[in-house]
Amino acid sequence: MNPVLSIRNLSVALPPGADRPYALRDVSLDLGANEILCVVGESGSGKSMTAGAVMGLLPERVRATQGRIELTTGAAGDSRNLLELGQHELRRIRGARIGMIFQEPMTALNPLRTIADQVGEPFRIHTALTSREISKRVLALLDDVHIPDPAAAARAYPHELSGGQRQRAMIAMALALEPAVLIADEPTTALDVTTQAQILRLIRELQERRGTAVLFITHDFGVVAEIADRVAVMQHGVLVEQGAAADVLNAPRHPYTRALIAAVPALTPPPERPVAGEAVLTLDKVSKTYRSGGLFKRHKRVTHAVREASLTLPKGGTLGIVGESGSGKSTLARCIVRLLDPDAGSIRFGELDLATLSHRAVRAHSRHVQMVFQDPYGSLNPRRRVGDLVAQGPVAHGVPRREALARARQLFELVGLDPEAVRRYPHEFSGGQRQRIGLARALALEPSVLVADEPVSALDVSVQAQVLDLLASLRERLGLSLLFITHDLRVAAQICDRIAVMKNGSVVEYGSAAQVFGAPTHPYTRSLLDAVPGRHWTPPTTGADDALAAA
Repeated sequence: MNPVLSIRNLSVALPPGADRPYALRDVSLDLGANEILCVVGESGSGKSMTAGAVMGLLPERVRATQGRIELTTGAAGDSRNLLELGQHELRRIRGARIGMIFQEPMTALNPLRTIADQVGEPFRIHTALTSREISKRVLALLDDVHIPDPAAAARAYPHELSGGQRQRAMIAMALALEPAVLIADEPTTALDVTTQAQILRLIRELQERRGTAVLFITHDFGVVAEIADRVAVMQHGVLVEQGAAADVLNAPRHPYTRALIAAVPALTPPPERPVAGEAVLTLDKVSKTYRSGGLFKRHKRVTHAVREASLTLPKGGTLGIVGESGSGKSTLARCIVRLLDPDAGSIRFGELDLATLSHRAVRAHSRHVQMVFQDPYGSLNPRRRVGDLVAQGPVAHGVPRREALARARQLFELVGLDPEAVRRYPHEFSGGQRQRIGLARALALEPSVLVADEPVSALDVSVQAQVLDLLASLRERLGLSLLFITHDLRVAAQICDRIAVMKNGSVVEYGSAAQVFGAPTHPYTRSLLDAVPGRHWTPPTTGADDALAAA
């Protein structure tokens, strides 16, 4: 293979005081034309730092101390070491020879500029095309990435497009000048399963049509199974294993690779466990509608977020609610805990109808139904110690502060954290640890029902497995009933006893996990299952426990 991009013995030093001396240590990788190389690893493994080094976009005070990054620059096979180039020369290469798709398009796109303006920027910088010619190229690119109504999308601002459409616009911008190398940094992590499948198909289609070399960064082995030709696995800045995708996925050699693959949830549910027939929470025809409009009712919009949803959460069981973004999952959860007021229907908890309680009464009964949020960092006050945050609920309900803080220490131990860590602040914890703090805070009021809204979607696969094991353990030890909201069907298959599938605010399928995953009846459910990345790949289980222990 003649590589288009060749990384040789690359080391990148971190500034003094970092958690380790090097972000990357002696990394060597080759990327060939018409190839997709997936770089896999957990947060902090060095995946994104590798992309930053290639693009010349390393953070301040972070620098390459040794190695070479050779990029083929012409048909004759000439190459240049990117580490020796100045910023002016790198700007000429970015976009023209190397394109990049970022993880979060809403952050990467300028909210004050139209999509046409931003997708057309590479042409204005690198070519002498006229405005009319650039407009034609932009529309052609938006059509290439399958955005519906390219002309309307071109006139739109980023906030007016869906997450999948914004990501497609980013891909169009990255491919505008047909670069030889495309770097995709976690481009599907924040997307629901069907949009994710569409983006993966699009990247594969464009790569095959244009012969582009793709460096695809991810922590999702399902994505790797779906799209990769070769795989490189990184741990703490070191490349621990690389090879053909089939070899790494089905016969991993390194203990860390085996541990990562062992943590991937299977799409087949485990044997059903006995669940009480008694219901702890019953929803009957719950509806919620959002209304917005301009002056004199012009441009009035009505969105039926939840339409007559009826569900039952069995005592001690886990009910999973799955569906795409915008299906109504999170709105329904917020109605249950009364962060939103439902427009119609009942939410019965014992003799209480939570939907009709006054806000004063809701506060009095909030201890029975608690919520764990998707973003633990965003839901934790950065100015307060985590012990105070966990004790806050009991104190508000009349528990003496000293007693509440003592209980916080016990809860930290229960969720697998050091009790002495109650004195620290949220930023001093990892993402997985912050999610455990969120669990401790929700458990402080000893609820009967725990509503978990995408609690593991932002976590690495191994940390995700730990949090899921913790939730299952707490359910058994404390007799909790869980309402688990997720767009990850692999996670839902492993933790949920019953599954409700939502589409456009309505529950379109409801049944046991074995029934919904094994014999789905609704076409939408079948389409969701068909869209799961790597659905035909079964992770090897031999030696999984030994691998996890070794890693």
